[in-house]
Amino acid sequence: MPSLEHRNTSTAAIDNNNNSTSTSHKPTCKADLKPPINMRDGVLAILLFALAFPIRMQNLDSPSQVVFDEVHFGTFANHYIRERFFFDVHPPLAKILIALAGRVAGYQGDFDFSRIGNDYSAGHVPYVAMRAQGALLGTLLVPIAYFTLRFGGHSIYASAFAALAVCYENSLVTNSRLILLDVYLLFFIAMTILCWNRFFHHRSRPFRLAWWFWLALTGVNLGFTVSCKWVGLFTIGTIGLSTVMDLWRILGDLQVSKKALGGHFLARILCLILLPLSVYVSIFYVHLKMLPHSGDGDVHMSAAFQHSLAGNEIPDSPIDVAYGSKITLRHLSTNGGYLHSHPSAYQTGSKQQQITLYPYRDENNWWIIRKLNSTLDAQNEPADKLGKDNATWLQWVRHGDIIRLEHVATSPRKLHSHDESAPMTDVEYHKEVSGYGFPDFEGDANDWWRVEIVDDPKERLETLRTRFRLVHMLQSCALFSHEVQLPDWGFGQQEVTCMQQSKKPKTMWMIEETRNDLLPDDTRMVNYLVPGFWGKFIELHKVMWKVNEGLTQSHPYQSRPSAWPMLRRGISFWANQGRHIYFLGNPIVYWMTTVAVFNFLILWAFFQVRAKLGYTDDYKGRRAFFEQSAGFYLMAWALHYLPFYLMNRQLFLHHYLPALYFAILVLATAIDLAIARATPRRRLISVLLLALGVIAIFYQFEALTYGKEWTREACEQQQWLPSWQFDCGSYQSQMATALPGKKVVLDEHGSIIGDEAMAESLLSNQSISYHHSTQRSANTAPQEHFLHG
Repeated sequence: MPSLEHRNTSTAAIDNNNNSTSTSHKPTCKADLKPPINMRDGVLAILLFALAFPIRMQNLDSPSQVVFDEVHFGTFANHYIRERFFFDVHPPLAKILIALAGRVAGYQGDFDFSRIGNDYSAGHVPYVAMRAQGALLGTLLVPIAYFTLRFGGHSIYASAFAALAVCYENSLVTNSRLILLDVYLLFFIAMTILCWNRFFHHRSRPFRLAWWFWLALTGVNLGFTVSCKWVGLFTIGTIGLSTVMDLWRILGDLQVSKKALGGHFLARILCLILLPLSVYVSIFYVHLKMLPHSGDGDVHMSAAFQHSLAGNEIPDSPIDVAYGSKITLRHLSTNGGYLHSHPSAYQTGSKQQQITLYPYRDENNWWIIRKLNSTLDAQNEPADKLGKDNATWLQWVRHGDIIRLEHVATSPRKLHSHDESAPMTDVEYHKEVSGYGFPDFEGDANDWWRVEIVDDPKERLETLRTRFRLVHMLQSCALFSHEVQLPDWGFGQQEVTCMQQSKKPKTMWMIEETRNDLLPDDTRMVNYLVPGFWGKFIELHKVMWKVNEGLTQSHPYQSRPSAWPMLRRGISFWANQGRHIYFLGNPIVYWMTTVAVFNFLILWAFFQVRAKLGYTDDYKGRRAFFEQSAGFYLMAWALHYLPFYLMNRQLFLHHYLPALYFAILVLATAIDLAIARATPRRRLISVLLLALGVIAIFYQFEALTYGKEWTREACEQQQWLPSWQFDCGSYQSQMATALPGKKVVLDEHGSIIGDEAMAESLLSNQSISYHHSTQRSANTAPQEHFLHG
């Protein structure tokens, strides 16, 4: 094994105080040409994979029910297989891979994933194959962790410990055995760091084939990482900062020519910016190509986007809007859909007919534009165009006109507002909007709405071309909608109100379709301009960002970032019949990594102070090596952890997994430093003792990791923190397991003091048929219990 002085220091981007490493084509040391690994490392990596394989793969068929977020990602697989558009806040790569695994296994996309606990055996769904793909990636994470440290110049002992910590980390195991996204994210993050370390090994021989290969592979994996989740942006930040520091080092190297310097900059722009971006965009292109048909994600997108999906097209409509035309009105701000009504009434307020926003095309979305009264309707003056019947004159609807909107399906009811509080937004300036009217009733001024064309030079309404507001004449309020849903009696549809002193965005409307049989045949027809790929790509990202910010609802198992490093909370994934999958990490791994992270910060600060005082603590190169290596992993930990403090959305313990992976690497680096001067035997013993401790704790919590049967006593014994909310009461007592169907007598402390005969005697003497009885005595109060197996 090379000495520390000749180890590859790739994991830290630079050492500002040591400029001895040249970036010319001439290598500076043997380690720059050949990694400090050999056949023994390959054999050990295979053994680690073989060790991890059963840990991840065992009992993948259990539970045979939908678990936690399999609700979402199984449903998304259905949509891919059935080619139905859906919306999700995460990029699509991991979901595409999950769907691919199901499709290859013969899945037709017809299982109902909608509820946790739905039984997979009720449908033909290859859930084991879909879980196995993630479990395989989780297994590969173990040798990847090993080689990441080995390529960084660390010892076999420290590298093997990191791999074993990843292998026997309960939360990593739980996460990799289910149909979830995080294992895909972790795999590509780990691959990115592995390739980056390997690239740095070749940095003294730039522009050679191996140098380009590992740099490009780093970029490809960066693209894959951010294509799984936007958390991958933190990985891009990690590589980006390391790149900036490395370029700064190259910039200060006088042996590097200007041409070579330009080549370094261009290579990194190409491989670490353009290549990941190309991968990311390409995956979205594939995503949209796989979802050509209308689906339940339409409602999040604009009308033009929806119109581009098969099954959601609308026919061409006349551009001219005349009185007497039938129209549909689309709300522009919320993508909530169409102005809608139906025979159901409000359960509050006036209890008149409901007016809502409905996201799908429907006959209840159609309205007729009327004038102030029926007399004016008949006049149509001033006339604008002779109708197709050559007898009726048509009049366009203009800016400033006062109109009535009559609901076609429930005619003669009209769009109506009055001084009544809105059904959900119970504030003074939001008025109820209802459907009101009955036969032989002309209506009243509460049906009058003024047309206000906004930001448009046109003087009259045109289909799909004019944005306008409808202002109520008596209440001086504008027709308004927002992302507030009505309760069950309103079918969960979006609330429509009339808002006084409202701002424009949520009071803007557009006519989407028009029908009028009197319009001439030569009337110009219009339709949506179907967006191309780039238009869809940009719109989809805007909606993803907006919805992501809106995930602020509370969840019983959510937690804040401050709780993660000390493992103060877990997540209940699934529970059924005395079995429980509870997402909880290996406490020893979490706590040791947290100590390692903060110890590094303390030691780094200590040595910085000593340096200011004039002390030189080089330790024969050890300090620079470990400072660079641990510093890089700690930077990655901070970038994958600290940004969550700025987020106000729902957060869970599984968001810490990328940071945990880097914390494990920091811990392994610290262990390598601690045993650096020990004999090989002592190194081996130290690492084995630490690894055995990790493994022992793993098996203490394996019942929660795999959802195995457990006893109440064991559960209570492992509930080290009161904030760990796994329900020990759901497990059977150990005595019930040992003595199924038996009756025994317990004292006040729960200890057995009498057998079944004594229990039967107590029952007989006291004539008690309850499950619990007490016999009073001077010293003890024995209790009889039925123990059911």
